[in-house]
Amino acid sequence: MASYIARRKFLAALGGAAAAWPLAARARQPQPMPVIGVLTSRASGDTPQLLAAFRQGLKDTGFIEGQNVRIEYRFAGNQNERLPALAADLVHRQVTVIAATTTAAALAAKAAATTIPIVVELAANPVELGLVASLNRPSGNVTGVTHLNTEVAPKRLELLHELVPTASTFAHLVNPTDPALAEINTRNLQTAARTLGLQLHVLHASTERDFDAVFANLIRLRAGGLVIGTHAFFTARCEQLAALAVRHAVPAVYEIREFVAAGGLMSYGVNLTDAYRLAGVYAARILKGEKPGDLPVQEATIKVELIINLKTARALGLTVPPDVLALTNEVIE
Repeated sequence: MASYIARRKFLAALGGAAAAWPLAARARQPQPMPVIGVLTSRASGDTPQLLAAFRQGLKDTGFIEGQNVRIEYRFAGNQNERLPALAADLVHRQVTVIAATTTAAALAAKAAATTIPIVVELAANPVELGLVASLNRPSGNVTGVTHLNTEVAPKRLELLHELVPTASTFAHLVNPTDPALAEINTRNLQTAARTLGLQLHVLHASTERDFDAVFANLIRLRAGGLVIGTHAFFTARCEQLAALAVRHAVPAVYEIREFVAAGGLMSYGVNLTDAYRLAGVYAARILKGEKPGDLPVQEATIKVELIINLKTARALGLTVPPDVLALTNEVIE
């Protein structure tokens, strides 16, 4: 009898252990790696330092591409009409988070994804674009970073006018394939031009082939200078635009330092790499469980920098006023 009872206990214990094996095996199985879908109007290979800054923001918050997070890249190649299909593809693949960099990509992501969290990085005010309810309480599935380079565009015109005080006519370059951003850029600059008593002509470029016509128009209009509007297409070609401005002796201002380093006269704007790094931090925080609606949209406007190329100014016969020089964060000789 005792041996029978012992045998029953042994079999019961064996059965319990066998039942536990599948549970233990399931517990040991690796969890699926989260996926970030990066959606941008840029072309693959354009401004790689910005995506590097985004990945750095992820790394700073505990996520390394290929180790504990996967990134699916979708580049529109400066053809914004492709963005809706690219956004829909990311939604179909059920990515964990969509990181939409550039204004057009943010709008496409918002239209395609109603529940997937979206982190945007853009130049304009996301409230004005209808992406969030407010900067402090986005409420929906969208949050992110705005560097508001469109908001400081009027200051670019003002600074350019101070360097070319005798000119009454200036030009503004926008990309017509991004109508929302072009409209905001133009409206802000036209208001500033009226305040300063200046005439502002709006010129269009959406391909590199358009650049020659733009500079030919500048000469025809006898424009005293060119304000290059905020846009990813221009950012990726800032060195080319700087070279054209030098060749045609056109005083020009853009938003990033690289334009001035390549020979452009002046830049005034926010450091874009900081904005992309902050977007990476936000994407990581959402991967950790925070809700986009609870994360205030960050305004990366603290580090607005004025950079002037004095060599170019001298070549153009311009004198930088002392009060402008006093505001300069960096002078390139």
